[in-house]
Amino acid sequence: MFDNIFNETDMIELQNLLRANKQTITTAESCTGGLVASMITKISGSSDIFNGSIVTYSNKIKNQELNVKNETLEKYGAVSCEVVNEMLDGVIKKFDANFAIAISGIAGPNGATNNKPVGTIVIGLGDSNNHKMVAVHNFSGSREEVQIQAAKVALKEISKFIISIFTSSCYF
Repeated sequence: MFDNIFNETDMIELQNLLRANKQTITTAESCTGGLVASMITKISGSSDIFNGSIVTYSNKIKNQELNVKNETLEKYGAVSCEVVNEMLDGVIKKFDANFAIAISGIAGPNGATNNKPVGTIVIGLGDSNNHKMVAVHNFSGSREEVQIQAAKVALKEISKFIISIFTSSCYF
């Protein structure tokens, strides 16, 4: 499903790119419930580029495990660029990774607000040198379809992000 966004061949290329550069990736997931981590580990041999990840579904665990500030959660809500930014910092530190994906959102069918309808997903990408990209996406479909789209877009975007970092003359 949604293989036009990101597929097994793309995953193998991502993992080979990380492997060739001796880099690792981790994830901090909320609404995708570990789906991104599952997609990474479906490929045999992924243990050399993936140490682990965390599902921080509740605000309490976002704070406790990733050091997302309670003030940030209260002021902006869990589905916000600010929270995902802090999730990135926390997960890179927790798993001593070079790259990370962080996701928070409303997969539905419940949880929507006027400002954040079902399908609102915040995806963050970052590296251990504090390069980051955090963006709000809007997906449609069933809960599962929203989750799969979010996971695959995150993987597609981290691939582009990593390539841009490796081809940047400022990366060392």
